[in-house]
Formats: sequence, structure tokens, C-alpha cells
Amino acid sequence: MNAAIDTTGIIAARTHSAVRRHRLAWALATALAAAFALSMYLGDFPIPISGIIQSLFSPLTGLANRSVDFIVLQVRLPRALLAIASGAAFGLSGIIFQTLLRNPLASPDIIGISRGASAAAVFVIIILGWTGLAVSLGAFAGAVLTALAIYFLAWRNGVTPYRVVLIGIGTDAVLIAAISYIFTRARINEVQQAMSWLVGSLNAARYADLLVLAAAMAVLIPALIALLRSLDPMELGDDTARALGAPVEPARLGLMLVAVAFAAFATAAVGPVGFVAFVAGPWRAPCSRGQGAASSMPR
Repeated sequence: MNAAIDTTGIIAARTHSAVRRHRLAWALATALAAAFALSMYLGDFPIPISGIIQSLFSPLTGLANRSVDFIVLQVRLPRALLAIASGAAFGLSGIIFQTLLRNPLASPDIIGISRGASAAAVFVIIILGWTGLAVSLGAFAGAVLTALAIYFLAWRNGVTPYRVVLIGIGTDAVLIAAISYIFTRARINEVQQAMSWLVGSLNAARYADLLVLAAAMAVLIPALIALLRSLDPMELGDDTARALGAPVEPARLGLMLVAVAFAAFATAAVGPVGFVAFVAGPWRAPCSRGQGAASSMPR
């Protein structure tokens, strides 16, 4: 009888948990749809909802209004879509880092990855005088090089999570000092241009940026799925993971490279938007199907 009662209680608890996850997922999806709709509607140039819908379907219907189509299709739509894509990339990066390193502070904007992209972009703009695509490529390279530097500085017969976090925070401080020094050698117009690479911005969103980020995520998400098998055992500690047969160091390096790539491509598209990756980890648990990290990742 007790076993039957316990089984019934477990089933009820699992059902309640599943219902709560589904409700939360629908609530988040509704909030995302509402934010997308508001981003298409709000602005200095008011456009009625009927005009927005007509403009969105104008490539199919042929009913064009040049001024409205320009605002909707060339300004607001790429900005909204790029915000969703970059937010997803930053969020996945934060979840991977925080789960892999078992530390809520281990997000790319805390351990220096995003700062590396900012420092590289500021260097390219002020010291080299480059603009446009070269700045985005420089930011991407800066994020990747910073991550590799942190990884190799933290290597002592393997990499431990606390060492990565501490070295990452120290690297972040060094990069802040480097950016401040570069600013002392800059002109006012260069500083104004470089400031967007310190806080991030969607003002210059383009379809080209969206396509590059979408293509990168189309490659990175399958790579992440392939590496998920090793992530759950690694949450139990390196020794336990090795006992369970998980290739700890190769899997950790692979997951870190995927997380860095998510953050680097997103930063190259919109700049180092703060706290998106940082708050993604706490939202993972109530949305996941189980206790392990892999249960909350895309499959």
C-alpha cells in the first residue's frame, strides 16, 4: 500500500512539474511574441497595425508603401529579429558556462569574454582606424583569443572551474584597464563610435548581421547537441565524470569553444549586451525537464 501511495505521489509530482513547465514555456513565448509586436509598433514614426501587417506581406502581395516598408522591413524587422537571435545566443552561452563551471558568476560578460570583444573593437577603431565589417571581425577575434588565453592560463594538468572563473575575472579587469588607456589616446568622434562596443546596441541592425548570426547558430546548435552527453556527468565533478566514462577535458574544451562562439558571434552582431547571458542560467532550472543541464538544452 505504501509503495502504491509513494508511486502515486511521484506521478502526481511529475505531472504537476510538467504542467508548470508548460505554463512557464507558454508564458515566456507569449511575452516574446508581445515584445516582438511592440518593437514593430512603437517608434518615432507611428504606423497602424494594419499598415505593419500589409508591409510585412508586401513582398508577396505587391502592395507597397515605400516609406512604411522602409521603416518596417529595413529598420524595425531586422532589429527585432536580431534581438531575438542574439538573445538566444547569449543565453545559450551563459547556460553552458554556468553549468560547465558550476558557478552562477561564470557568464561571458563576467569572466572577460565579452570584454575581450569590446577591447578588440576599441583597438581596431581607435588605433587601427578601421570601420564596418573589420570592427565586427576584430570583436569576434578578440572574444576567441581572450577565451583561449583564459583557458591556457587556467591549465594545470587540467582545468578546474574555480581557476577559470578567477582568471577570467582578473582578465576582465586587465581588459577594462586596457580600454581606458586606449581611450586616453582617442579623439572625441572615435570615442563616440567606440562606446557602442562597450554597451551594445541594436540601432545599426542589418539583415547581413542576422544572416551571419543565424548561419553560425545553425552550425553551433548541432555541435552543442553532440556534446550534451558529456555535460550531465561533468556536473557531478570531474572525478565522477571520468569514472562514468566521460572525456572530461576534450568535452570541456569543446563546450567552452561552442559557448565562446555563441557569445562571439552575438557580440560581433550587436555588441557586448550585458546580463543576458548572466541571467539565463537561473531561468534554466524551472524550464528544464530534469535536474541535469542537458535537459534544458536544445535537442
